[in-house]
Amino acid sequence: MSVRDPGGPDYHSLEQAAEWFATLGDDDVSAAEREAWRCWLEANPRHRRAWDYVESVGRRFGRLRDDGDPHLAGGALDRAREQRLSRRQALKGLAVLATGGALGWAGWRHSPLPELARAWRADYRTPVGGRRALVLDDGTGLWLNTDSALNVDYDADRRRLTLVAGEVLVDTGADPRPLWLITGDGELRPLGTRFRVRREEGGTEVAVYQGAVRVYAADSGAERTVPAGRRTRFDGRHIAPLASADPARLAWTRGLLIAEERPLGELVAELARYRHGHLAVDPAVAGLPVMGTYPLDDTDRALSMLEAALPVRVRRRLPWWVTLEPAAD
Repeated sequence: MSVRDPGGPDYHSLEQAAEWFATLGDDDVSAAEREAWRCWLEANPRHRRAWDYVESVGRRFGRLRDDGDPHLAGGALDRAREQRLSRRQALKGLAVLATGGALGWAGWRHSPLPELARAWRADYRTPVGGRRALVLDDGTGLWLNTDSALNVDYDADRRRLTLVAGEVLVDTGADPRPLWLITGDGELRPLGTRFRVRREEGGTEVAVYQGAVRVYAADSGAERTVPAGRRTRFDGRHIAPLASADPARLAWTRGLLIAEERPLGELVAELARYRHGHLAVDPAVAGLPVMGTYPLDDTDRALSMLEAALPVRVRRRLPWWVTLEPAAD
């Protein structure tokens, strides 16, 4: 999955860095090519940031060579060949996948390391691309989305859920003990309800589908009640104004992503949460409106569907580096 800081490397620098990464991975790379790479690297600070990002992705694969999936590697390389990637790109992709693997991406997050450790120790968690449904002892139903982690702490007086990472849909069970859901941004007090909570970069989103949820910001003490059909986003100090809660955003519980005039860039960012590696969109086509229903359990198929429906092409510079670009004339 690819999630980047808005102040980080720009799209075009990242694509150039990926090209250089593939080129330099060839055993036959020439001295002239290495010199050209050094010139590119020194030409702009953005190039250095982009190179560091791409290099870190490759390093993650190399650290977990025992987790390799030959079927994944073969499929990725077949697709790369179909798009006429160079011999060097294919060789580099094979070398990287041979020394790493899909499970390596479970540890590649942009969260602080302490939060990663908490996620790995959580009572319930899902891998990238996974989902999980469960029912707690009090009858509360939980649906964990991709790359999520949750702790459950019940005692005689209260029920406490802590969303460490990711996203959860909660259908509260009938129980006299108060139920609280905690994130790093604050606390939520559901009032006999069905609601969705998602931890994001810099905040938490909550959407309510039945009943109501009371939101408390952790640092400022700000409060707001979110009724059924509404959603908000909050951090430790602020709670945003209420907006409409779209029921289609629950389709992930059925393994689907539904788009109704949704910008391509936004939809692909959502798909990226369900796959390993880097997935991005050229800004030239990021605003294209998308409609349709896409499978979350087969993101490659979803990308092929987008390619068939829109004037875009899916380009795999490396088996783990995928971008959507304007279709060639």
